[in-house]
Amino acid sequence: MKGILLAGGSGTRLYPITIPISKQLIPVYDKPMIYYPLSTLIAAGINEILIITTPNDLQLFKALLHDGSQWGCTISYAIQNQPKGIAESFIIAEDFIAGDNVALILGDNIFYFPSLGNLIASDIKNHGSTIFAYHVSDPSRYGVVEFTKDNQVISISEKPNKPKSNYAIPGFYFFDKKVVEYAKCLNPSSRGELEITDVIMEYHKDNALNVFKMDKGTAWLDTGTVSSLMEAGQFVQVLEKRQGLKVGCVEEQAYLKKYIDAGQLRSLAKRYNNGYGQYLTSLLNE
Repeated sequence: MKGILLAGGSGTRLYPITIPISKQLIPVYDKPMIYYPLSTLIAAGINEILIITTPNDLQLFKALLHDGSQWGCTISYAIQNQPKGIAESFIIAEDFIAGDNVALILGDNIFYFPSLGNLIASDIKNHGSTIFAYHVSDPSRYGVVEFTKDNQVISISEKPNKPKSNYAIPGFYFFDKKVVEYAKCLNPSSRGELEITDVIMEYHKDNALNVFKMDKGTAWLDTGTVSSLMEAGQFVQVLEKRQGLKVGCVEEQAYLKKYIDAGQLRSLAKRYNNGYGQYLTSLLNE
């Protein structure tokens, strides 16, 4: 399975912070925002990753992430010239996907999902598409999924005025190779975009859609506004300080997945003369 990380957009809701820099490069507590979705992909067992970004931000992402080999990954890059919808990612990434299964994660979504690796191994690979459902107080801000007690999808809607459930669809999705074909057949929505919910609906029509309800031991954080960005940073800070762990630590996930060995982790730790480096070193003693 391959992974797409969408790091485009202009981040206008965060202006003036994002005028000179991509939203996915600003810090969330002690790490660049993009580290969080990147570590989620790696935790899911994905180490072949395509970053889709804007022409202006491409070199900045390359300077930060390079080709991914330092983490035992292969990172390549593609350009989305204009924000024409999340589903356009699959068309841009057609050659990268090359008939494989693919995960898509949005670059401004932060997950705390300790059980993700087990879920991937046991369930996700057996369906055409898998989406997640996360309980929120204001579902009208998101794509919303309605489903039965045995997780059978009833309906999906994008930012509905009258939501049929309190379960939002986070920006992390899994698809089989048909996703490129479905994306190419979409018509732009009233917003002029190719909507990810329309792709998901195609799988629902084919009875090939699986929904997984995220449990209470998980967290999904959106960073699209200044308030939610600050809340995300505070969440990460509290969790890390109280439990002595790191959220969104790319090096740790690569080490746990055996993409890098102890010697490589030790070399990476030496790059940081601070608490981050000390944390990486401590992993070698576990």
